[in-house]
Amino acid sequence: MMNYDLIVIGSGPAGRRAAIQAAKLGKKVLVVEKGTRVGGVSVHTGTIPSKTLRETALNLTGWRERGFYGRSYRVKQEISAEDLRRRLLITLDHEVEVLEHQFARNRVHHLRGRAEFVDRNTLSIEKNDGEVLRVTATSILLAIGTRPYRPENIPFDGEKIIDSDELLEIQEIPRSMIVIGAGVIGIEYATIYSTLDTVVTVIEPRASMLDFIDKEIVEDFSYQLRDRNMKLLFGETAEKVEREPNGKCKVTLASGRSLHADMVLYAAGRSGATAQLNLEAVGLKPDSRGRIKVNPETFQTDVPNIYAAGDIVGFPSLASTSMEQGRIAARHAVGAPASDPPQFFPYGIYAVPEISTCGLTEEEVKARHIPYECGIARFRETSRGHIMGLDNGMLKMIFSLKTRRLLGVHIVGEGATELIHIGQAVLNLKGTVDYFVENTFNYPTLAEAYKISGLDAWNRMGELHEQIVEAAQ
Repeated sequence: MMNYDLIVIGSGPAGRRAAIQAAKLGKKVLVVEKGTRVGGVSVHTGTIPSKTLRETALNLTGWRERGFYGRSYRVKQEISAEDLRRRLLITLDHEVEVLEHQFARNRVHHLRGRAEFVDRNTLSIEKNDGEVLRVTATSILLAIGTRPYRPENIPFDGEKIIDSDELLEIQEIPRSMIVIGAGVIGIEYATIYSTLDTVVTVIEPRASMLDFIDKEIVEDFSYQLRDRNMKLLFGETAEKVEREPNGKCKVTLASGRSLHADMVLYAAGRSGATAQLNLEAVGLKPDSRGRIKVNPETFQTDVPNIYAAGDIVGFPSLASTSMEQGRIAARHAVGAPASDPPQFFPYGIYAVPEISTCGLTEEEVKARHIPYECGIARFRETSRGHIMGLDNGMLKMIFSLKTRRLLGVHIVGEGATELIHIGQAVLNLKGTVDYFVENTFNYPTLAEAYKISGLDAWNRMGELHEQIVEAAQ
């Protein structure tokens, strides 16, 4: 029986970062991956495929150039599913090659097979060739990720009524699509296919979408989607989904309304891939969506030597935060000092347009009764925005009136997920509005929007300060 310091189940962002971190500390590490290739959900069905699909769609449609050349502008007139898949396969092969090289370079052992618990230190691994091994470890990290939630009342057929994993395998781009669920995954795919001229309708039972994002940003985002003829049906529940004799799909809403489309994408949540782990053997019980409760500082489960990180522990379910969770968990598991998880991290939504946010929303600031002021910049106000032909896009910053510190930064528009890191740095370093006013930004850049937003807030903060002084006198 082979013994390790750390066994990691899953090779996604959390698993691979944990394994490499422990190996760099001189520990003996094994990664178990049930898929045919390393990389986990992130590489094969999640983060990398969806972002590659997005970039391919934007490039082939000429979406970014339409501000100059009109809505009818195309780089490639006829775009097929094969066009989208070709770039995806190249990207995935590269990602797997890089990851396998990292494991080899750091002497991380890895096995392809399905693992289940025998006891808190022992795993039984059924390899892909049928051989069964038993391995032990001082600590075990669960980084098994999630899979699409598939309720029994949805007649998935892998062709026309599909989940987000199956979307990557479709044979042709549909002329119309109904997306059930306006969460991050649903709205990303809905907007990507909208750029491909698919007529998209989004159904969401809540009264709004992306409730963790600043409301003003969501309103601007929603306006942009509706402006390009996407239908957003909030407060509506899909009661029945079925195939029609003509091959199309029919969705009946609880309100009695019927919708028809070539394809239905069900993207209302994901479930933890815990079913085959035999967690009962170690006394762990996941919640109704298969997620595992952990200590948010160490990522230990209720069993001290068993850790969990990544999507399996729930929000925020980002590749970036999963990597950091895995690293912290690995350091704690092998007895190395570990820093606390970062207070402020960026959240990126790779829709079209992008959304990215860091820090407090305006709604959270109000709920905490913090006196504040906002600064707004529109991308069309920047010279770079003119050069790029941008009609939309905005950057919003929120500052404390008392301390002048930045409390939150929120962006919707081109390059949002790149631009957010300037605000993230200022937040974590406890910077103030004066940083943006007194510093110079490259010109012409979209980052200049920080200067414009800072000045917008600074001008009104100054007026408010004078009023406060006058009132005190």
